[in-house]
Amino acid sequence: MAPSSRVPPAREPQPARTLTPPVALTIGGSDSGGGAGIQADLKTFAALQVHGCSAITCVTAQNTRGVERVDALPPEAVAAQVAAVLGDLPVAALKTGMLLNRALIVATAEALAQLPAAVPRLIDPVMVSRAGAVLLEPEAVAAYAELLLPGADLLTPNIHEARLLTGLPVADAAGLEAAVLALAALGPRAVLLKGGGLPGFQGVDLLWDGSALHWLRGAWIDTPHSHGSGCTLGAAITAERARGLPLLEAVRAAKTYVERSLMHALAIGGGQGPLCHWSRQLQPGAPAD
Repeated sequence: MAPSSRVPPAREPQPARTLTPPVALTIGGSDSGGGAGIQADLKTFAALQVHGCSAITCVTAQNTRGVERVDALPPEAVAAQVAAVLGDLPVAALKTGMLLNRALIVATAEALAQLPAAVPRLIDPVMVSRAGAVLLEPEAVAAYAELLLPGADLLTPNIHEARLLTGLPVADAAGLEAAVLALAALGPRAVLLKGGGLPGFQGVDLLWDGSALHWLRGAWIDTPHSHGSGCTLGAAITAERARGLPLLEAVRAAKTYVERSLMHALAIGGGQGPLCHWSRQLQPGAPAD
């Protein structure tokens, strides 16, 4: 039987144009609503042209209205995920997110010990949400300070987490500076204290780079849809570090990425929507739809 004339003719194969992007690893919790956690991290990595790998520590059942359930994975499963990634892929930078309990913190610290010392490690101490909800089991706070902070290239707490780790009130500019230095004394090489949870400090962060303080003022984007902004900031810093930017430049670039993503935040669901990770594809002033 003769072939149908409707079948297109065979074409010569085209050579692939392979890429070798930098690789970043995120260790944290999964957000079933897609707004924060691992999902936000991987979207950010991709938007910044970095290949993202992940090790999931917890599985959450959540949406824009809130978290309904959290299930921690066995520490051995987390260690196996990290070992599989490091055994094959050239991780250039990594971040941690939700670790939930002491056992997961121990497993993460042991996994990070496999990395070369030069690989930047961003520790986002996901302990308390910006709204004040506790996201970490009580006995795990000491484990954070003991096992993860001394090896951190950058620590990125919010106001509530800074208070929890230092015991300081952190209520004004002087309090922010005191808290940053107190956090640095716990061992991380640098600290970025996110000031957005403090009245009058929206869009303002304070960076201690190991030798000097830097007040970083960005745009204050007035939107209720900011779910995942903290995860996104940490992921953007991690991506920029994987691309080779120095710390201060990486933080500034990441703040710009978050501001742009908030400018076109997604009003989806019945609660707090997430950031828009394809906002760079939109023309300035164009509607997100």
